[in-house]
Amino acid sequence: MSDKIILGIDPGTQVMGYGVIECHGKQVTYKDMGVYRMHYKTGDHFYRLHSVYKNMMDLIEKVRPDEMAVESPYFGKNVQSMLKLGRAQGVIMATSFRFQIPVFEYSPRRIKQAITGQGASSKEQVAGMLENLLQIKDMKGPLDATDGLAAAVCHHFSSSGSVSTGGHKDWGDFLKKNPDRLD
Repeated sequence: MSDKIILGIDPGTQVMGYGVIECHGKQVTYKDMGVYRMHYKTGDHFYRLHSVYKNMMDLIEKVRPDEMAVESPYFGKNVQSMLKLGRAQGVIMATSFRFQIPVFEYSPRRIKQAITGQGASSKEQVAGMLENLLQIKDMKGPLDATDGLAAAVCHHFSSSGSVSTGGHKDWGDFLKKNPDRLD
């Protein structure tokens, strides 16, 4: 039996990514990741939000998470995009509340910092580090899925204190001095 199952979500009204990890103390095991695509020909934003809700209901019933980590919307120049992402995030959170699942929010920069040691890392760098950290062979999938997985791992690191650079200047330095942590 696991100590905790964490569901990570990368919100979206067109594509929503998710990742699932199982935690036993400080140990973390990869379970699943994927995406849901919101297909509505009308493009009506409210129908897309309904699709987010239905997909979240299905995902929560399938995964039965103990906690959920959600990536917060990126503060960019396009106000309409931020509004749509914020609404999707609200639907995701409200769905989790229905199941009494605690929700934790992390900024994209914080998630990247937790996974790679650099807040300005690319999505590809985050995916590569997750592949190493979780020992996933030939990790394939859309970057939205790895973003969801990264949110879950970030939450695990934040809540368990299991990974710390311990005064090392960056993750590269940490891994050089701790090669056993890479395997």
